[in-house]
Amino acid sequence: MLTLIPAFQDNYIYLSQTAHGLWIVDPGDAQPVLQYLEQLQRRPTAILCTHHHADHVGGVEQLVEHYRIPVYGHGAQIPRLTQSVNEGSWEIDGESVEVLEIPGHTLDHIAYLWQDLLFCGDTLFAAGCGRIFEGNPAMMYNSLQKLAALPDNTQVCCAHEYTQSNLRFAMAVEPENPAITERTEQVARLRRQGRPSLPSTLQEEKRSNPFLRCGEDRVISAARAHGASADSPVSVFAALRQWKNEFR
Repeated sequence: MLTLIPAFQDNYIYLSQTAHGLWIVDPGDAQPVLQYLEQLQRRPTAILCTHHHADHVGGVEQLVEHYRIPVYGHGAQIPRLTQSVNEGSWEIDGESVEVLEIPGHTLDHIAYLWQDLLFCGDTLFAAGCGRIFEGNPAMMYNSLQKLAALPDNTQVCCAHEYTQSNLRFAMAVEPENPAITERTEQVARLRRQGRPSLPSTLQEEKRSNPFLRCGEDRVISAARAHGASADSPVSVFAALRQWKNEFR
């Protein structure tokens, strides 16, 4: 079972029920998590952090004080870190989890793949990707390619409700892509109903996310019109990311 708890303006904190416990993923704020769990009289068993930004770890201290549970993450900037994990297979709270190192947004960014759920923080978004704060375009491109290599039915559990704005950009890149038009209409219906647009699937992303389509002719042409200096996928990606930074 997967639960999305809204936080701040557009964050989601994930609760993931496993056979052995209940995980909290990227708790930027403790209060909505505490309120939800107290209403259900549930107790979490672990906290999983994808990276150190405050809107992902700001609630860790309070949740650890309240529940006395372990914290998983990558690197010393994760507060109250119990177990630092790097790329590979790990046992977390009795479950087999694949950890992927995906630097670019930050240098310590990781993703957790458990069954078909991919908790990817701010690296891969629905129809978009995160800004590059600590890495470089090649690093971010390679991280996205690593995620894109996962099975098509992988559920993309990213941390922000950015899908509609990302699709507006995707439409600017590929205005004739029917998958983007269809997805735009679908997401608009969900949001009108007050429902999240997440999780998506990797299959959806490969069809409609320009940052996973850097080898497509139409995407290359659009990127060249916005500064791509060559047809290399990294150059195309870098131009798209800069374009998106300035897109309104």
